Order: sequence, then C-alpha cells, then structure tokens
Amino acid sequence: MTNYPGEKTLEVNSSEVNSESPSSVVSGMTIHTNKNSIVDSQRSDNASFQNHDLENEIINDKSNITNSFISGVGNGSASTNEQTIHSEVNNNNNNNNNNTTTQNTDFNNNNSDISTINNDENASHNNDDSVQNDSTISKPIPVSSSLLSLQPKFVKEQCRETKGRYHLSDFQILRTLGTGSFGRVHLVQSNHNYRFYAMKVLKKSKIVKLKQVEHTNDERTMLSCVSHPFLIRLWGTFQDYYFVYMIMDYIEGGELFTLLRKSQRFPIPVSKFYAAEVILALEYLHDMDIIYRDLKPENILLDRNGHIKLTDFGFAKYVPDVTYTLCGTPDYIAPEVVSTKPYNKSVDWWSLGILIYEMLAGFTPFYDANTVKTYDNILNLPLKFPNFFPDDVRDLLSKLIQRDLSKRLGNLQNGVQDVKDHPWFAEVIWSKLLNKSIETPYEPPIQPGQGDSSQYDKYPEDDEDIRKYGSQLDQPDPYRYLFKDF
Repeated sequence: MTNYPGEKTLEVNSSEVNSESPSSVVSGMTIHTNKNSIVDSQRSDNASFQNHDLENEIINDKSNITNSFISGVGNGSASTNEQTIHSEVNNNNNNNNNNTTTQNTDFNNNNSDISTINNDENASHNNDDSVQNDSTISKPIPVSSSLLSLQPKFVKEQCRETKGRYHLSDFQILRTLGTGSFGRVHLVQSNHNYRFYAMKVLKKSKIVKLKQVEHTNDERTMLSCVSHPFLIRLWGTFQDYYFVYMIMDYIEGGELFTLLRKSQRFPIPVSKFYAAEVILALEYLHDMDIIYRDLKPENILLDRNGHIKLTDFGFAKYVPDVTYTLCGTPDYIAPEVVSTKPYNKSVDWWSLGILIYEMLAGFTPFYDANTVKTYDNILNLPLKFPNFFPDDVRDLLSKLIQRDLSKRLGNLQNGVQDVKDHPWFAEVIWSKLLNKSIETPYEPPIQPGQGDSSQYDKYPEDDEDIRKYGSQLDQPDPYRYLFKDF
C-alpha cells in the first residue's frame, strides 16, 4: 500500500498518540495504483469539484441500470444526465462489453457441494470447463441466500483451515499487481487447476518491525472465517524463512478508486449501487461481530461483472463489545477513533458516509494535506455539502457522518436496518442485490478467464525480495512462531 496525501493508513497505540506528530505505518497491503499526483491535485482543491459542471462529465449510456435498481423517479433518483458514469469509462466498457462473461453465481443453495476450488470458483472465475479440480483447496462455508435475516456469529473453530495448504511451487508468478510497505500482491496461476489467484506476500521481518504481527494474523483469521458474495475469499496460506503468503481470489476489475478517479465523481444511481453492496458486506461482518475499520475506495475491488469485493482485512477485528486501537485511513476515521475513545461497529457507518460523500462529490469532506489538520477537521469542522447534493443525500450523510453516537445511523436500536430503510435507498431491492440479480452500472473491460490484469498498474518485477521467495534456510527461523497459523 502506497502512502500518499490524505490516504496514509495508520496504526498506533493510543498511549503513543501525539497531537503534533501522529505516528503512521501502513497496514498490510492492498492492491494499489500509483495515485500520488492525482490525489494530491484533486483532493487538495475541493472547490474545483464543487464548481464542476456535472453535465460535461457524464453521458447517457447504459441507463437501464435504473430499470433494475431504481423502481421509479423519487427523491433518490437522478436526472437523465446523471444515470451513467463518465464517458471515458463508458467508452472502454462499450468497446469491451462483448468480452465480459456473465457470472453464474448461485448463493441460494446452502446444500450445494463446494468441496473443491473447481466447483466453487466457477462463481468467481468462470474459466474453461477443462480445468482440473484441485482437491487441496479448502472448503468454503456456503453463503446463505437469507443473509438479510441471518445472524452469523464468529466461531473460530468453524473457520476454514488454511495453514500450510500450499507451497510456492504450486503456482506460477505472472506479474506484480501492487506493492506495499512490507510486501507485494502478485497475479499467479495454479499449476494444478490453472486458475488465476492473487498471492499476497508479506515480509516477516518488516511485519515485526512495523508492529503489525497481530493485524497480519487477524487478517488471516478473519478471511478464513468469512464467506460472502461481496467479500474477498482466502484459499490458503503458507510461509517460508522470509515471507508469509496468502492465496486469495483474483479480482480482475481493479479498484473502485481507479474508476472513481477516471469519472471524477459518480452519478447518484451508481453511487447508490456501490454503497448498497458495501452495506450488505458490512451487515454480514457486523453480524459476526467483526469491525472492518478501513473502508475506502482503494479497498473495494470490482469483479468481472462490476460487483464489489471488499478486500484488505488488515485492520478487521473481532470485537463483540468495544475496542480502543487507533487505526484506519485519516480521511475516513470516525471522531471517536481519533480521540482514542472506546468504539464499536459504528465506526464503519461513519466511514460509509465518507465513502458515499466521496463517490458523489469526488473528494472527502474533511481532507487536509496536513494529517493533524484532517483529524482536527473530523473532530470539529461542520459538515458541508456541494450545492448539487439533493436533500435526501444530505439527510443520509448527516446521519451517517454524525459525531453524536446516540444519533448515528447504524448505531441506533434497529442497527443496519435503519440505514437500509433510509429514503435514499427506498428503491433498492436488497434480496436481488445480494443474489447479484441486479445489473451493474459498469462492467470492467477485461478478457475473462485469461488472467487479464489490464486494470492494474505495472510494477518493476526485478526485486531482491522476489528472488528470496521460497527460501528454506538451515538456520532456525526467528519469526515462524509469530505466524503459527500460516
């Protein structure tokens, strides 16, 4: 994960917080694009977005999203010129639409046999039928179609076994998808079933140096215990002398962040679609008493059909009551986290409000080039809206980006249901959305089943650490005991 203005991901002990110079280290690693110059110029000049003419940025294509997602014109409906994404994105979509294969995901059958990756991953990879089964892949927990009413609970004993299921020789490394402060994410192909995966490689010595051992182990645990259509899936883990490895779904469509920067901002129906899928993911996590704690466009990937996959669980934590750790990304951190007060799942609903604001406006409401000033803004700056925000959006965001926890939507008596019942989401058919029965507003221009990585930036592949992959030295591994579940 690359640090950049307004997007530094931090983790410090509350006792170390200093008002003049908050410590910051990067959390694990998400697949990232190079965005320093873009964010620096766009987020530091909010006025340029507020005065931007929306009609010049959005064209009318694929407007039938409103037929499946929006049932009629109401408070949450957008005008005709607000029904699609920026022309630059749609041009790519139109040129490549024929290459996109429809997913055949069926989350209704709880009794289906998902004993191998070849059976289960047809939903997310949809590769050639001739690929081989890989019986070594762990069995995922089936996802219920009644998740809207299901109350799952985190039970570690019921999590999928991932430890030591693979070796580096099981995969062919194809290219780097992203880099971070202590590792990389690679596109790899299985030598057994020939499917494509994302392999997250973290250097153990750097994890220890940056005091991220607990978060790294938590990420493995959380990912092995969740199974949801809008969450990334972990298939297995292993380690060698220098590194720990996580084998996960490869999501071809890239980051929502990239799409947002190309579009500058999203129309209302598009923002609503992505926000609604995020809500279903958060609902599932919160029902398991898991706080996500790092919601932002960079951590939302798009699959081949344009549905979201929440990724990077480096800050996710099982919290049945409250926790105190200061962590997250400055622009999205809730005020109770900044002030080192005890907090609960409500911090994710604050971050959802910031995410919706950014999708609609093109910038976050409390950003400042100085991180300490950002924190001060989060604690004290009145929430202001661009003049093109409709009343129902303002009402929703005022209740999500709410400093008073007794008034914050999602933290009230009815929990997530209050968020889903807000008038801005009145047209959303939640059951259809969960089953992916609603057409997405954007389909990434990719070649499915071919390991297409065109939606990710290219990185240098000649790296000293890469040459150490798979090392098993004769001398004792000083860090192996810290990662006993890998």
